[in-house]
Amino acid sequence: MITLSRYKYIIAILLGFTLGAAVVAGGIFAYNFFYPSSSANAGIGNITSKSTTQSTSIVPTHIPDIIDKVSDAVVFIETTVRNKINNPFFSDPFFREFFGDSFPFPDTQSKSIGSGFIISSDGYILTNHHVIEGASEVYVTVKGFSKPFKATVVGTDFELDLAVLKINSESKLPFLTLGDSDKMRVGDWVIAIGNPYRLDHTVTVGVISAKERPLSITDRSTGKTRVFKNLIQTDAAINPGNSGGPLLSLNGEVIGINTAVNAEAQGIGFAIPINTVKEVLDELIKTGGVARPYIGVYLQEITKDLADYFQLKSTNGALISYVVPGSPAERAGLQPGDIILKINDKAIKKPSDVTEIISNTKINEKIVLLIYRNGTTIYVPVTVGKKPNQ
Repeated sequence: MITLSRYKYIIAILLGFTLGAAVVAGGIFAYNFFYPSSSANAGIGNITSKSTTQSTSIVPTHIPDIIDKVSDAVVFIETTVRNKINNPFFSDPFFREFFGDSFPFPDTQSKSIGSGFIISSDGYILTNHHVIEGASEVYVTVKGFSKPFKATVVGTDFELDLAVLKINSESKLPFLTLGDSDKMRVGDWVIAIGNPYRLDHTVTVGVISAKERPLSITDRSTGKTRVFKNLIQTDAAINPGNSGGPLLSLNGEVIGINTAVNAEAQGIGFAIPINTVKEVLDELIKTGGVARPYIGVYLQEITKDLADYFQLKSTNGALISYVVPGSPAERAGLQPGDIILKINDKAIKKPSDVTEIISNTKINEKIVLLIYRNGTTIYVPVTVGKKPNQ
């Protein structure tokens, strides 16, 4: 029979042994978590990293070192936009002569801010097109310099939301290295640096949430819509003013340009993959824009109701809803209401088929469209033109 005192003694021994084991086990876990090693990582579910661009540490502890190296190359951009006076009363010269300059005329200028980053020691800068769109003056503030630089807009592209600026400095400027966005994986750590709400060189950290996100973004001020096909989604905080700033890998290389945030959600931001940028960068610098083939038509899908109205046997094809004045399509004689059935003997099932074929056609190349018009089919030759930069 075990007495109560002896029972307590046995419990105390067992409890002491258990606590001792827990302390030892806890110490090993804490050591492995804060001081990760290859052997420790191999023991956690046998997970090994396949990424060639990221640190093997479970927790990225060297982010401050990255910021120290790259921060000076991230710039603050401020623009002046001259607004048109819609009321002719205020622009009347007799009105101005009578009241003089002291009259509180409507403000004809507005300021906007954004971010960017230097990509060469001689002062080339990447940012978003929407950061400098409509600007009469662009000023760039570089960390370590006493006053802003007046920048020249070298090239812009509306569709990719890209702009290249140039500043001149007597000394060599810090710059960032462009990485490889294709090698980045969902779940990889990323760093965003920018100037949200004028809070210069704000650093936020997150991961890549998704890749190749399609997204349509309409500018509230201009009403223009950009259609992206392969944005990087990240949960690193991006706010107004971050636009044009770099999204960095843990190697300190630029893998994206921050361009948009979902204002109705938290932790949903988007960046342009840097590999997309590299494809057009030289062209932007040398020619000031990106030459894209186009014929100048707006298209819509053929619904069952439209097929019945046009007496079509199926919903295949693309309906032309608008022809751009002065475009290759107008010069070829295409009209609203025409239905594109084929291009160079390739059947068209939906409007995106037309877009894909045109985008893969060279400028000045001739194509032949099979058009359904007023109950009959006709062939219309079109010379593909260069799309104007918006």
